[in-house]
Amino acid sequence: MRVLVIHQNFPGQFAHLVREWAARPGWEVRALGRETASGLPGFDALLCHTPARSVRGDQHPYLRQMEAATLNGQSALRAMLDLRRRGYSPDVIVAHPGWGETLYAKDAFPDARLVHLCEWYYGADGADLGFDPEFPARLDARARIRNWNALHTLNLTQCDAAVTPTRWQQSRHPAVFQPQLQVQHEGIATHMLTPDPQAAMTTPSGVLLRAGDADRPVITYVARHLEPHRGFHVFMRALEHIQRLDARCHAVIVGADGVSYGSPPPCNGHRPAAPNWRAHLLDEVQLDATRTHFMGTLPRDRYLRVLQISSAHVYLTYPFVLSWSMLEAMACGAPLVASDTAPVREVLQDGINARLVDFFDARALAETTLAVMRGDTATARRRQQAMTDVQRYSLEAGIRGYDRVLGVGRELESTETGSPEGLMGEALR
Repeated sequence: MRVLVIHQNFPGQFAHLVREWAARPGWEVRALGRETASGLPGFDALLCHTPARSVRGDQHPYLRQMEAATLNGQSALRAMLDLRRRGYSPDVIVAHPGWGETLYAKDAFPDARLVHLCEWYYGADGADLGFDPEFPARLDARARIRNWNALHTLNLTQCDAAVTPTRWQQSRHPAVFQPQLQVQHEGIATHMLTPDPQAAMTTPSGVLLRAGDADRPVITYVARHLEPHRGFHVFMRALEHIQRLDARCHAVIVGADGVSYGSPPPCNGHRPAAPNWRAHLLDEVQLDATRTHFMGTLPRDRYLRVLQISSAHVYLTYPFVLSWSMLEAMACGAPLVASDTAPVREVLQDGINARLVDFFDARALAETTLAVMRGDTATARRRQQAMTDVQRYSLEAGIRGYDRVLGVGRELESTETGSPEGLMGEALR
């Protein structure tokens, strides 16, 4: 079985899948990403491409994303044609098509089965746009995303199979495409994520924080970037209340000072805009700096320790793409307080495996977080239930689901009756 994995920021969501597939006898896995892709340790079959030029500065703003996708698609096509000239022809292409790399994949490999991870389809109301009244959607933004969806629509019409991680994400796509979309999460390595009663970490200011320390209980918050799409503004306002009500607790905040999904902060009155949302919110709220620890981005081992020392982990999100960090917090045994938004509700149930609060109610978030942090038998029960429930999103479940999409699920389950090589070939006929 020959598999080509395409992700602009390889490995992206495909790291665990690539490791599994590359280790199988008879499988040849290669990857394609931009020259900026981080790569995967131990995997040396990554081919990088670089677009011929950048998007032109005078391009219409609504069309910039499509021009960038076209440039990425052309660059990726050249790389795929080079692979073909060298004798490589994949049976299956598994790709995140959101940046355009697979626009012309069928022109290079017309017989390959093209599987797209369809992560998101923009909408003008009630999700990443038009959800938060603090940041109302302008007409210009509403109009722009109609053009942006042209790429996602093309991706849906050209692939042989489409996968999306949650039912919510499936529901955001046009109704005509929804039956085509298979709901399948990529899976997280739950077998490697567990609570650690001995977990400890030292903050940049030298404060030692330990799991289960009643004198210094820890509230945690994690996001790729500290921004409103992940409720950072609500969390900071809640943290101000929390620190006033409890003089013991510390907050450990993980995330970079950029923007992944939304916009940078606006001007604050007559003052210029802050450089990032952290600075913007610190100008608004009054926090105890000795108990507020901004960690930036962390290596994975330190990030996991943050989750393991947590007495209450806060996860907030617009109705948007579900973060792996929420699932990883569940697996690490961090008691969860989360926003009552989609797709969180697909995984968490209030009072069963977490506490859910109104996204916009900072005071309710503060009070609920304090109650969870202080702990009781109900908190312990919810924590255990979350650790059980997250197994539905295990790496094993993700691999099994993606194997079915690739068309090899049944064959892999019956490898005892024949050689893997023979079964893989049979699956493609």
